[in-house]
Amino acid sequence: MIMGKVFGYPEFDANGEKVLTTYDNEYKEMLMDIRVFRLNAGDVKTFCRAGEETAVLLLKGDVVFSFDETSKEVTRKDVFTEGPWAVHICTGAKVIVEAKADSEILVQSTMNDQTFESKLYAPEDAPWGYSCVGKFGNVAKRRVNTIFDHDIAPYSNMVLGEVLNDRGNWSGYLPHRHPQPETYYFLFDHPEGFGASFVGDQVFKSTDGSFSAIPGGELHPQAVAPGYQMYTCWMIRHLDGNPWLQTTRNEDERYLWLHDAQE
Repeated sequence: MIMGKVFGYPEFDANGEKVLTTYDNEYKEMLMDIRVFRLNAGDVKTFCRAGEETAVLLLKGDVVFSFDETSKEVTRKDVFTEGPWAVHICTGAKVIVEAKADSEILVQSTMNDQTFESKLYAPEDAPWGYSCVGKFGNVAKRRVNTIFDHDIAPYSNMVLGEVLNDRGNWSGYLPHRHPQPETYYFLFDHPEGFGASFVGDQVFKSTDGSFSAIPGGELHPQAVAPGYQMYTCWMIRHLDGNPWLQTTRNEDERYLWLHDAQE
């Protein structure tokens, strides 16, 4: 099977919108609509999509989320030092985002006719947990959080989480695959930071604001250059009748010996 495009370097347009994946662009295999918005203080954005669920994640700044009968002002200095705030709404529901200061948000949507109660996730709902400390030469250390997945939100067709790679470390390691498509959005703690994004047999230079669109079934380990921290927002689209689960991590059998390798 010939893959579609699997990596992108989008830019913000004049209105502060950066388009990653849509249902009909070159990354349509992701089955999600994913965009990043740069908001100036005083800007107001409203999100309400019929037939779709939507999650709005604060990447940095100070915003007021208003949904249902709730309004909550939330802040995040940056993705490297503070945890996530995110609102998750169902089809027909509305969330209004008012920027109190210059801010950035990521908006993830996918088709879902099911109704469910709107939910605001706070940093304490998605604590960071270290992974792979002391394994694989001690260079695959990363912190991971899961904002929501099938266990947390079984009514959703999406997964939303974040990864922070330690400097010069790998993530998505051991190389693994799963049937569900996944999108990574990358940020670095310095604008010139970079890493390497593997998608199957292809490799791309990950840079600040770039993204990887990983088709189901492809291996996808990631690495960051020494001296830089890399943030990854990871977003998975469940397949009908086949949701992604925390156990749906099929490591490539060629590398399994590394679990028992002596350092």
